[in-house]
Amino acid sequence: MKNYILLALAFVPGIAFAQNPIPAKPQTKSILLLNGTAHLGNGQVIENAAIGFRNGKIDLVADARTIRLAANAYDTTINCAGKELYPGFIAPNSTLGLSEIESIRATNDNYEVGAFNPEIRSLIAYNTDSKVIPTVRTNGVLTGQITPRGGYISGTSSIVSFDAWNWEDAALKTDDGVHINWPQPIQESWSENGMSYDQNKEYMTQRRDLEKFFMEAKAYCEQAKPQEKNLRFEAMRGLFNGSKTAFFHVDQVKQIQEAISFAKRMQLSKVVLVGCDDAWKCTDAIKASGFPVMLGRVHRLPDQSHDDVDQPYKTPAALQKAGILFCLQNEGDMDNTNTRNLPFQAGTACAYGLTKEEAIASISLNAAKILGIAAQTGSIEVGKDATLFISEGDALDMRTNNVTYAFIQGKTIRLRNEQQVLYETYSDKYGTKK
Repeated sequence: MKNYILLALAFVPGIAFAQNPIPAKPQTKSILLLNGTAHLGNGQVIENAAIGFRNGKIDLVADARTIRLAANAYDTTINCAGKELYPGFIAPNSTLGLSEIESIRATNDNYEVGAFNPEIRSLIAYNTDSKVIPTVRTNGVLTGQITPRGGYISGTSSIVSFDAWNWEDAALKTDDGVHINWPQPIQESWSENGMSYDQNKEYMTQRRDLEKFFMEAKAYCEQAKPQEKNLRFEAMRGLFNGSKTAFFHVDQVKQIQEAISFAKRMQLSKVVLVGCDDAWKCTDAIKASGFPVMLGRVHRLPDQSHDDVDQPYKTPAALQKAGILFCLQNEGDMDNTNTRNLPFQAGTACAYGLTKEEAIASISLNAAKILGIAAQTGSIEVGKDATLFISEGDALDMRTNNVTYAFIQGKTIRLRNEQQVLYETYSDKYGTKK
């Protein structure tokens, strides 16, 4: 049956034969963006900004009204009057490039069999030819953390830019961390009667298995020269020496508290809490731990029926008020295709308590800090990569987001995707094109 589906898709016009935009060439000519409103990602805003970059790096961030440049200071000048400039948005904890069409198994490579797979590297499975990637770039999402799923330990993630011929060229930071799925004490399920909550009878066994694996890995890594090389334990070595981050995927309060306690006992120096649906219930414990949070999808219903229906919208503001470093991410059903909505999740958080600049930071500089790439990207600052974009309107509002230029490390990205091609094709066919 799968072969018949793929054969049928091959004959659909514009699907099999529509090509992704060719990756851009490295920057050779300097570029000046002039007169736009620049949201730097670090909380600052410059009206009538002058943003310059050459050789892939930003070398000018200033108010255009207070500086004087030579006529030939930059090779190309783009007038951004009436437009807004943003740092490239970052999508943490994403399966983009690992999963194409969830309902077609052959297009999914985000889940490895087995419970403990720290040695699995998501980077080498990352598909730069994914047709989904161009759809997220057109909304300003230019960088992502490519993350595996499944098991107690899913594997190792890496951080990539969304414009490259292959995964080697795409990589910004390889093998940045290991992803651990803490067992759920309470299991949730939907039925015709609504949400039900049942105690996980295997919880203590699952937790013991996870703790045992960590203890054995730690003992192995403490040996200067292990007698026999263990690939799984070798992949864990970075968690204990601080070269990798431990990403604990947790949602419920008990999970959050136990993961924090466990990380402290294991003396893990770099820890991030991922998901954290119930974070608003235990902000004091998270704040005391010092661990940052990758907050789960904003556009969803609350996990528990007695919570406010808009609680997911309000949680980012609760973490901001508590002084917790956090960013937004999009884990959930079809998180690869829904990555394009990341800016609009930040916009919803803005409507429910965050300032606009705080909302922008939650998908730019905050994410970069949590991923350990803030020295390279995440904000529009001198010395950082020229990864930024221009929108004709507010990039956090789906009504006005219209990205007209995007740059990754100074490269001018071709903003074209298959959805646009299909829209134009059938608009022409039926005479509905405006």
